[in-house]
Amino acid sequence: MENPEIAHSIKTGNFKTNYHDMGSGETVIFIHGSGPGVSAFANWRLCMPDLSENFRVLAPDMAGFGFTERLENSSYNMDVWVKQIIDLMDALDIKKTNLVGNSFGGALALSLTIKYPERFKKIVLMGSMGVEFELTAGLDQAWGYTPSLENMKSLLDTFAYSRVLVTNELAKLRYDASIRPGFQESFSSMFPAPRQNSVRDMASKEEDIKKIDKDVLIIHGRDDKVIPFENSIRLHSLIQKSQLHGFGECGHWSQIEHKDRFNKIVKDFFME
Repeated sequence: MENPEIAHSIKTGNFKTNYHDMGSGETVIFIHGSGPGVSAFANWRLCMPDLSENFRVLAPDMAGFGFTERLENSSYNMDVWVKQIIDLMDALDIKKTNLVGNSFGGALALSLTIKYPERFKKIVLMGSMGVEFELTAGLDQAWGYTPSLENMKSLLDTFAYSRVLVTNELAKLRYDASIRPGFQESFSSMFPAPRQNSVRDMASKEEDIKKIDKDVLIIHGRDDKVIPFENSIRLHSLIQKSQLHGFGECGHWSQIEHKDRFNKIVKDFFME
C-alpha cells in the first residue's frame, strides 16, 4: 500500500526534502511540530485538502523528521531548519509565501519572518513556541519520548483534550512512525536534557518579535498541556498586527480537535 506520508522530493541544500504540494493559487507553507512520529502529513492531513481548494499548500518534513533525507552526522537546529525552508522556496521558485507554524513550527515561522521579512506575507502561529517559558511536563514528556506503544498512548493523552481523538489506531500509527530506521536517533539528538535549553534556543528575541510588521493570526487551545496558552497571549502583546483566537476544550492539536473551525479561521484570514 502506498504511504500517504511520502509525496514529492526536491533537493534543499545538500539533502532531499519530502514535501506535499496541493492546490493552486497563493502559496501557504505549513510547518509541523516536533512530537515523536510526526510528519507533515500526520500534522496537516485534515487541513491540506480543505485549504488547497483556495491556495497552493506546501507541507515539508523538516530535517530530522518524517521522510526527509537524513544525512550521517547531521546536526539539527534553528539555523538548519530556517535554511531548509528558504532552500525549498528557492528550489520551487517561490519568491513570497504565507506561513502556518505549529508549536516548534511556530518558533520556526517567527525566526523565518525575522530573518527574511521580504519572503513572507501573513503568518499563522498555532500553539506556538518562540518565546521563553518554563518547560512543561507535557513538552518534557514529548521530547524525552522513548519508543513504546504505552509511552505513545500516554503522550497522545497529554496532547489531546478529549480521549475520543486518542484512539489505539492513532497511537499505533504514531508509534510505528517513531520506530522507523533513523527516526529515534535523530529525534533523541535534537532535544537533550536539560530540555529548558531547547526552549531557550527556539525563542526569538522579544525586541525582534516586536518589529514584525505583518498580519499574524495566533491560535491556541486553552487546555494545552504541552505549550502554555500564556505563550500566545505574550506573542499577541508583542506583535502589533496580531489577532488571538483561543479554543476552549482544546489541547495542543487545535487543527485536529477543532479542525473545521480551525480551517475556516485560517482560510478566512488568508483570504481577507
